[in-house]
Amino acid sequence: MKFKMIHENYNVQDINRSLEFYGKALGLKERRRKAAPDGSYMIVYIGNDEADFELELTWLADHPQKYDIGEEEFHLAFRADDFEAAHKLHEEMGCICFENPAMGIYFIQDPDGYWLEILP
Repeated sequence: MKFKMIHENYNVQDINRSLEFYGKALGLKERRRKAAPDGSYMIVYIGNDEADFELELTWLADHPQKYDIGEEEFHLAFRADDFEAAHKLHEEMGCICFENPAMGIYFIQDPDGYWLEILP
């Protein structure tokens, strides 16, 4: 039996703000979306041409408050083909939340507090 990872879900407060962030910070674009006929939820799958894996962004109308994501001990990792340019962009965006020069990595934080690791 084999399993293939296909997506990870992050619940977000503002779907448009999240789409803008992920587009600018990581080049992820909308692939498809599902919306409830009654407007109670919207799910948007984003990704890029580098991998089949997708990030699923879920917006729930009945959850206007900030999400409690615990101690932020989980993250999604991205390998950058131009690490220095990525670092410069993320520095300009003000989204770098942690750097580990000894390991040669850093993390950015999305508008909802999710951490994303950037690797060279």
